[in-house]
This record gives sequence, structure tokens and C-alpha cells, in this order.
Amino acid sequence: MNTAEKLNMTMLCDFYELTMGNGYFRNGYKDRITYFDVFFRKVPDQGGFAIAAGLEQLIDYIENLHFSEEDIAYLRGRNLFCEEFLDYLRNFRFTGDIYAIPEGTPVFPREPLVVVRAPSIEAQLIETFTLLTINHQSLIATKANRIVRAAKGRAVMEFGSRRAQGSAAAIDGARAAYIAGCCGTACTISDQLYGTPALGTMAHAWVQMFDTEYDAFATYCKLYPQNAVLLVDTYNTLKSGIPNAIKAFNDVLKPLGIKKCGIRLDSGDIAYLSRKARKMLDEIHFPLDLIVTRDRETLLREMAAAGVCDLRKGM
Repeated sequence: MNTAEKLNMTMLCDFYELTMGNGYFRNGYKDRITYFDVFFRKVPDQGGFAIAAGLEQLIDYIENLHFSEEDIAYLRGRNLFCEEFLDYLRNFRFTGDIYAIPEGTPVFPREPLVVVRAPSIEAQLIETFTLLTINHQSLIATKANRIVRAAKGRAVMEFGSRRAQGSAAAIDGARAAYIAGCCGTACTISDQLYGTPALGTMAHAWVQMFDTEYDAFATYCKLYPQNAVLLVDTYNTLKSGIPNAIKAFNDVLKPLGIKKCGIRLDSGDIAYLSRKARKMLDEIHFPLDLIVTRDRETLLREMAAAGVCDLRKGM
């Protein structure tokens, strides 16, 4: 996503970067070459390593850095900056160098993820955006990769938009999760912008829209026979949800020769329900996938080891 197409992000900086830049300018330091290293001190929860992400957005931001006349007018109104410095900002372009670890690479504490070499003001002005995009996307990528590894080869989808801290975090977070190994995302715009495959099943609202749970399942199977994954925990997972799903699969998909289908668990005691569900599905000798919605690595590892799930969905 080109940030300049949506919003000029140049002013997304800590104010002291501008006041220090003004000071560098007035004291003859604006052309002094400086180096900044971006690194972290430890991996959360003794995870061993992190996954680098966010570089594409950083490069895009730097390539589009510019101060508009509206920005200049705002800064002039603060009565802190000399006119010569404002003229410098009016013609501002980043001329430095960026050295970075490729996205998706495992990284370790105290090694630079990004190195900035640039004249002092230029290096200072990109500090905030550099930290926020590398920090956020690397955090999401690191957690997503842990879940992917815990799933032991089973597919993991990212469903994080509705709890993200803002729209940009939802979009870029989905991208970071995909870099880390997720097979796709529920975030449609991330697919549109970055090509992270948009995936999904159904919500409880779909089931509640119909007179019966079976009607909801059968209708969905008719609409999307090649992607029939049914949410079975709206009412009672074991007593009605799974039996109705099995009936819909047998009534609608089996006559079509379609065997690729599945159920989804979204609530309750996931470990217990998964084992019960897996047993019920195996008893009918129908190759159904079992999908769970959870982001706990330990739970996923336990379930993978027990062989209760063929597909994982986390985040």
C-alpha cells in the first residue's frame, strides 16, 4: 500500500524530531552523517527468535516523504522554527541509505534489523515511523510464526482485524502474519492491496438468520459447495451443531461427490470439544476437516500432537 496515496505520513513523527532538526540546522549540523540502529533487547516469553517485518511500508514511507504547504503553515504557527529551516523542509527529500534484514527473516536480540545512514535531520525525522512499523509488524509476524510452528504443518489463518489497534494495524498486521507463514487472512483489503489471500467461513449471525441450524448449513453447502466449512457452536456443538453439519454434508455434498468440507469450533472448551468432534467425524468415515479458532500456542501443540485437527486457525 502506498501511504502517500491515502495520507501524507511525513508529520507522523515525534515533535522533538522537528525541534531537534531546527537546532541541528541553526547550529551547522544538518549535513553531519549519522547512523541509527533499530534493534530489540529480548524476545518475548523466551521465544528464541523474532521474525522481521514492516520493511516494505518503511521504504514506501521514506520514498514519499515531503512537507506540504499545509505542514509548513502549521509549523510556522508554532513560532518555534526559523524560516530558513522551514524552507529546508519545503524542499525536503531523504538522501540517506537504508540497510535492512529482509522481511520474514529470523532475528535475534541486539542485532540491527534496520541501519539508517543519513544526514542528521533526515535520520532523525524518520525515527518514529521506522520504529512503529518495524516494531508492530515484527511483533505480529513473531506471534503468527509461533502459532504456525505450533500447528505443525496445518494451515493457520489470521483473523485479527476486529481487535487490531486501528485500521492500519489491521491491514499491515494481516500482511505480517502472512509473511510469517499464515495461509491467508480474513482482512479483505489486505488481499486487495498485498495479495494476502482472503479466506473465511461464516458467522453465528448466518446460522441465526435461518429458521433452523440445518437450513443454515444446507443453504451454505449449496452456495459454496467447494468451500463448505460450517460453524457448529451457535447453539449446542455436540448435540445439534455437529449432527446437523454431518446431515448437511451427506444431503448436499455427498451426492455431488464432494468430500472436502469441514466444521469450525469458535467457543467453549476447545480441547475437549475438538476431541469429541474429531471422534464424531471419524465415526462417519467422512474426511472432514476440523477448524479451531484460538491463538494459544500450547493448546495448539497439544491438539496437534493428539491428531484431533487437520486445520488450524489462530490470531
